[in-house]
Amino acid sequence: MFRRIWGWLRRPNAKRSAGVLLVLGAVGGLTLWGGFNAALEYTNTTAFCVSCHEMDQLVHQEYKQSAHYKNPSGVRAECADCHVPSEMGPKLIRKIKASAEVWHALRGTIDTPEKFEAQRLVMAQRVWAEMTANNSRECRNCHGYEAMAFHQQTQRGGEKMEQAMLDNAPCIECHKGVAHKRPVEPRDD
Repeated sequence: MFRRIWGWLRRPNAKRSAGVLLVLGAVGGLTLWGGFNAALEYTNTTAFCVSCHEMDQLVHQEYKQSAHYKNPSGVRAECADCHVPSEMGPKLIRKIKASAEVWHALRGTIDTPEKFEAQRLVMAQRVWAEMTANNSRECRNCHGYEAMAFHQQTQRGGEKMEQAMLDNAPCIECHKGVAHKRPVEPRDD
């Protein structure tokens, strides 16, 4: 049987060659696409996000103290739920931007708590600006004004949320520091 296959491969004709190339191309393309998607999904896991020492020791510990990690409803938001868009185009753009974060981790720019804290405001402002620009798109995947019971919130909170809904304000405008320690912003005095 192997001799027959070997003989067939050694004496290809034009039809068979085109067919073999088509099948090999399809199998190769599917394998590459599957591998690409698997890599994208793996890099969306919290385990991957906190695999760097500084992420595990700093922001992951803060996140574990937040309502996004543990709450009465038992719903947990993972890193990618807040930081990675679900649509493919914006997701790829975010992944490219995230490569700069990996680069800084590898270079040692943020590899100690002191260095991380020195850069925390800059990193937070970058995230806040992105969330403002996309109108807190990732927040709205879970939180919708139409599902909120404003009357069950505190009076002030309900009023603020209703006004935010009317203004179509980005969530991050009022909720900085909701899952991570909010950096100290310099005052304009």
